[in-house]
Amino acid sequence: MRVALYQCPPLPLDVAGNLQRLHQLALEAKGADLLVLPEMFLTGYNIGIDAVSVLAEVHNGESAQQIARIAKTAGIAILYGYPERTEDGQIYNAVQLIDANGERLCNYRKTHLFGDLDHSMFSAGPDEFPLVELNGWKLGFLICYDLEFPENARRLALAGAELILVPTANMIPFDFIADVTVRARAFENQCYVAYANYCGNEGEIQYCGQSSIAAPDGSRIAQAGLDEALIVGELDRQLMVDSRAANRYFLDRRPELYSELNKR
Repeated sequence: MRVALYQCPPLPLDVAGNLQRLHQLALEAKGADLLVLPEMFLTGYNIGIDAVSVLAEVHNGESAQQIARIAKTAGIAILYGYPERTEDGQIYNAVQLIDANGERLCNYRKTHLFGDLDHSMFSAGPDEFPLVELNGWKLGFLICYDLEFPENARRLALAGAELILVPTANMIPFDFIADVTVRARAFENQCYVAYANYCGNEGEIQYCGQSSIAAPDGSRIAQAGLDEALIVGELDRQLMVDSRAANRYFLDRRPELYSELNKR
């Protein structure tokens, strides 16, 4: 499976503009099976509670319908970030996966909120870590800060995830997350990790770029720098098989020693 990541400066508060550039981008990424966009791509991330309250949409709202049409026209699955409003009025930092036929496959809500900004805008997502299949690969989902808790990635890997998709809005001075943590999560969980970040500035935030696809052996099969980029990597199941044979993390685990973690 060929996976494309789009690293871009945000267009805050411009849903129409973001949909327009997504349409063009989906056509440019033709040949890839999946296009992954950053966290809160639809609206921008650093936009504040008032704007989030206005721009939040239900999972099957007008923007979702437009993205489904884009996916079907371009023949590519799309994972995008957006503020989701639920029937009970909660607003979540969410990502949604739509397949190449325009069908909705999955919606995931960020479980670990980062800092005052996240906490001011969103409710924390529930205990739901879905797995879906796309083109024969099992996909799991995390959003930005979620990846920094190793239990999340391990939970997905133990459930069978072969590729963990991580739309993000990571900023300086936390660029070491993009450089080190992404590869560490791939290596320790023997799966691929695709990390799609912003670049440029949004208000006082300076994003660190460095979007990448990390392989189960800890290498990178695709890497962006600090500027806008569309990068593509091809997943190799044999690499995953070989890496799991060489690295016995799953076989050598001793879960009976870890129960104390749940008591703290």
